[in-house]
Amino acid sequence: MRQSRALFLAVSALATVATVAAAQGGEPPDTSGRAGGAAPGAARAPRPYNRVITPDAKTKRGLFGVHIVGDRLYFEIPAKELNKEQVVVGRYAKAPAPVGGGGGGGGPAGPVAQPSYGGDQFLNRTLVWERRGNRILLRSPTNVIVSSDTSASVARAVQNSNYSPIIASFPVESYGADSAAVIDATRLFTTSVQELKALPGTGAQTVDATRSFIEQGLAFPDNIEIEATQTGTAAAAPAAGGGGGGGGAAAAPRVVSAVGHWSIVRLPEQPMLPRRFDERVGFFSMSLTDFGTPEHRSAGRQFITRYRLECSQRRSGNLCYPKKPITYHVDRDTPEWLKKWVRAGIVEWQPAFEAAGFKDGIVAADQPANDPEWAPEDVRHTMIRWLPSTTENAVGPHVHDPRTGEILNGSVRMFHNIMNLQRSWYFTQVSPLDPRARKLPFPDSLMGRLVQFVVAHEIGHTLGLQHDQIGSSTYPADSVRSKTWTARMGHSPSIMDYSRFNYVAQPEDGIALAHLTPKVGPYDKYAIMWGYKPIPNAKTSDDERATLNAWSRMQDTIPWYRFSANNAFGGTGTQSEAVGDADPVKSSGLGFKNIQRVMSYIPSAAVSPFDDNDDLAELYNRTVGQWSNEAAHVTTLVGGGLVQYKTGSQPGPVYVPVSRARQADAIKFLNENVFRTPTYLIKPEIGARIEAAGMIARINGAQSRSLNAVLDDQRMNRLIEWEGTAADRNAVYSLATMLDDVRKGVFEELATARPVIDVYRRELQNDYITTMDRKLNPPPAAPAAPGGGGGGFGGAAAPTPLSEDAKSNIRAQLVALNDEIKRVMANAGDRATQVHLMGASTRIGRSLDPK
Repeated sequence: MRQSRALFLAVSALATVATVAAAQGGEPPDTSGRAGGAAPGAARAPRPYNRVITPDAKTKRGLFGVHIVGDRLYFEIPAKELNKEQVVVGRYAKAPAPVGGGGGGGGPAGPVAQPSYGGDQFLNRTLVWERRGNRILLRSPTNVIVSSDTSASVARAVQNSNYSPIIASFPVESYGADSAAVIDATRLFTTSVQELKALPGTGAQTVDATRSFIEQGLAFPDNIEIEATQTGTAAAAPAAGGGGGGGGAAAAPRVVSAVGHWSIVRLPEQPMLPRRFDERVGFFSMSLTDFGTPEHRSAGRQFITRYRLECSQRRSGNLCYPKKPITYHVDRDTPEWLKKWVRAGIVEWQPAFEAAGFKDGIVAADQPANDPEWAPEDVRHTMIRWLPSTTENAVGPHVHDPRTGEILNGSVRMFHNIMNLQRSWYFTQVSPLDPRARKLPFPDSLMGRLVQFVVAHEIGHTLGLQHDQIGSSTYPADSVRSKTWTARMGHSPSIMDYSRFNYVAQPEDGIALAHLTPKVGPYDKYAIMWGYKPIPNAKTSDDERATLNAWSRMQDTIPWYRFSANNAFGGTGTQSEAVGDADPVKSSGLGFKNIQRVMSYIPSAAVSPFDDNDDLAELYNRTVGQWSNEAAHVTTLVGGGLVQYKTGSQPGPVYVPVSRARQADAIKFLNENVFRTPTYLIKPEIGARIEAAGMIARINGAQSRSLNAVLDDQRMNRLIEWEGTAADRNAVYSLATMLDDVRKGVFEELATARPVIDVYRRELQNDYITTMDRKLNPPPAAPAAPGGGGGGFGGAAAPTPLSEDAKSNIRAQLVALNDEIKRVMANAGDRATQVHLMGASTRIGRSLDPK
């Protein structure tokens, strides 16, 4: 990496350095080589220093000299800082209120952009300052392609293909001591320099310099901090209700102002030793392409993102104290009663860093109260920000050194209404196990613990960790009901899993309330060890690989150390929002028992003598949504499987299909517990308080989610492929068998002498026919977006279309279904059923023979 950096810096040739300068007016000699000075169009001649940086200047010195003279901002850039990579990070110090207030809903003028909040990041790019004669160029380089062998002939081609764009050019106004170039940088922050603009969204096209101004400029040894107000006019969306299909009349443009905070930070002089990425362990990563290797192709290189933690001489037993611990500051605007829970979410990670060999590797601190030069937007300070938003979410972004992956800042953003989401999840999942959750509002002690869980999860992201969606499937399904197991291991091995609260546990299991909530677990400690533990004597990233591989191989015998981020394989092992998904059939069956209990708590929990029925509607709808989530987990067994990422040193397959018996059991469960009308979810007494109509659509929507998941194109394609590649086709759950089982379950009334089909089943059966019709007769594809194509190999691959073999199976199902319908239609048990069957037969005929 050091060679790569040297190559990159060679892209921008060093300008001639001035040899003479005086602190009070010295100027370097003209080096243009032209008689009579600079040619027309060249930068104007610099002026004496004291005529630019006047005695009235407010000056701070650090990485640069930062001077504010009247309404102008000047940078005094030392020669030693030229041609060195820096990173600029922009965050809002003050952001405009979203149109309509709150969480981004549109008012009469429509939303201008996604709402932004103080602390939100709007910018992250690399900068290099370069001098050319009496002009300073600001470039924004990338480190995407490199040649690690700078002596290779291809290095020149890499250099010529990596020319950095110039985003601004400045005349040198004067020179300070040691040939430091003084430039007027005001326009970087008060005009429309697109690469640095702070105004939210694309609607604000221009920055009005007459209404934009510098607020503050600070300088520190390794960074400078600039704040400025920017104002612009945003194009508004058409007003609603215009009618006529042409949209509403354009609303008046909206004026937008924001206070941006820009941190310009010197990248470390000594780059951190990057650690190679391994797909078996879930770190975020950065990538580059190296053309200077002996391989007969370009070599992709990925490095994980992580903080730099180095041991000091101070020790505590077998642990060392870090030279610089990872410090998270608690936003002073966080509700006072929640601050202790936020701190608890930070220090919850300390045992994980002990696994990596560090004592107090991560610590909590409060934001200083009375330091005017301490800014929460300063990229040197990692913050837990509390944001006044109705968005039910929290995020944990981080900023890293583009050369090595070293995390420079990892601030967490907590949106206020994340508490509402936690309230809903906890109520719908574990109120049968925790009496505190059976009445709104929750006690502060419970809500505080739920906030701690969210903080700890988002901190995991800022430490470099991805979601570990496979985690909860690596625990035996029965173990999550064990009070001793959950006390020691939790109900999921990773707080980075989307495995919320233990809805599989039953009231009789006696699990302690403290163990219903996720915590930093065994996988998290393992992953932090893998990413952060020093490897003695390793001088290069490749020197570390043997040790890292040995650590990764621990997954062979400890399944809960395994990682998978998503459900691309369609398997049960990588489920989001699941608990006990080693056996989704058993776990969802237990979860349904708890949901039946939850349904009885809703009226008493949500009805208040002085409030309307909003809470009643929310808890009811979210409980039905939880039922739908748990039902959907079972569908992943069908055409699904388990994944364990492996390298060439590990034998056996990476992807293992689920057995025929387990897939058949999944369809049986769905037919009996999901596609049959779940009558315990139907609550007319609640519906009558919250809506004039909607119960049928609510239940149908929950059921159809699982039906559509089972009939997913990729799932059906996999079943065909597995049958075609199996050594024993009789051991495979074929697509034909699956479709037979689903049809018989969804239309099970047709097997009776006088079928009576209730309205909920009729809706589900209509959905089945609609879904099958769309697979045979899909609507016209939307036109491709302009600018695509070009014959390149990049970009995400489009999903494989449904195979013709699968379509033949679908036609066979519709033919068989129509025959059954015609056979029983005359014997229908009531008029509604007969009319439904007549309509179904007509629709099937049109699907099979479209005109």
